[in-house]
Amino acid sequence: MNTPPTMPSHEAMEQAAAWFSLLQSEAATDTDRARWQDWLASGADQRAAWAFVERISQRLQPLQTGAMPRLAADALQASASKRRNRRSVLTIAAMAGAGGLLGWATWRQPGAMEALLAWGADYRTATGERREVRLTDGTQVWLASASAFNQDYDAHLRRLRLRSGEILIQTAADTDDRPFVVDTPQGRMQALGTRFNVRLDENGHTQLAVYQGAVQVTLASSAESATIGAGQQLGFNAQRLDMPAHADPARQAWARGILLAQDIPLDQVIAELTRYQRGHIAVAPEVAGLTVLGSFPLDDVDGTLSMLQKTLPIQVRQPLPWWTTIEARRPQEPVLRTPGRRHTVTTFPTFFAPAVSTFALLIRFTWRGENGQIPRPLHSTALPDRVPDRAVLCRLTMGISLGSPTQESIQP
Repeated sequence: MNTPPTMPSHEAMEQAAAWFSLLQSEAATDTDRARWQDWLASGADQRAAWAFVERISQRLQPLQTGAMPRLAADALQASASKRRNRRSVLTIAAMAGAGGLLGWATWRQPGAMEALLAWGADYRTATGERREVRLTDGTQVWLASASAFNQDYDAHLRRLRLRSGEILIQTAADTDDRPFVVDTPQGRMQALGTRFNVRLDENGHTQLAVYQGAVQVTLASSAESATIGAGQQLGFNAQRLDMPAHADPARQAWARGILLAQDIPLDQVIAELTRYQRGHIAVAPEVAGLTVLGSFPLDDVDGTLSMLQKTLPIQVRQPLPWWTTIEARRPQEPVLRTPGRRHTVTTFPTFFAPAVSTFALLIRFTWRGENGQIPRPLHSTALPDRVPDRAVLCRLTMGISLGSPTQESIQP
């Protein structure tokens, strides 16, 4: 079983996104590239962050040229040779190559085979899509975003094999009394007349929640098994079962396109939203623990981010079309309410969800300060001191005046 790689720090990923934006533009100079090489060679966290940004850009921009990956490899080799350490050269070049060669890296990355199998599954959904299907025996299955499963019914067994994502199942009675099971790489779940939810998480675990009836769990690599009753949930891998916990029935709301947040941290809310859109949403550590209470439309991630920005002491930035950052609101920005640890978010009823999107307009424009100056994206010596003169994606929220730029400006 593959161990998920350690995520780079939030600061390093923000720096990598800023450098990526600059180097992909025509505004990058030799001086910029030299400073980027120094930043890239400054530590393992920076190199991991750069590889992370590259992987996301390659998934979302499949037609982009290979110039950036080659540039990364050349820079890493050059900086390593300055230190005259051949082992470092080989290690760093391998990291850059894994992030840059899309086809080869796809097979090398953990979960690549599972992703390919999900692509060819009997039933699947794309990112941001939900789907409800009725199987031949009358069983109903709801698929969450980026989910896939295969159906394998024969004369003796009704089996679903979950390849990716999350499904909610309402089993139907079978005239032939065939058992109904769901298989994942971690084990088998046999339904005992039930409604239950199965999810494959990013850590190689299966998450099971039972809302009606019961489910018997048998591990893939162990003789251990357990029966989970209604109102219980637990996670398990191929060798071990976690302790059961309470399963909140409101969690099923995702099948209706609703994310219910009941006193949960902001970073967990964003992790759920990220599953419903392409791209990466980064949450700064200083705001990750803010408690959120409310209901949000899963089909309108931009609208949900706008609602959160109005209520919490946060700001939402988008330095790249596929990279969104949530961080603490800067002092000079308008505060819409008194910051606090617990924040209640008042949202629209579900049938108003389509209207929520009208409060978040995605507008393409170039933001310049006085005298045609371009504002610095972030304040850090590790960041580029210029940004490309190109269209930038910014989100304008109705009812909020942007005012004049107050960031430090530099010459383009």
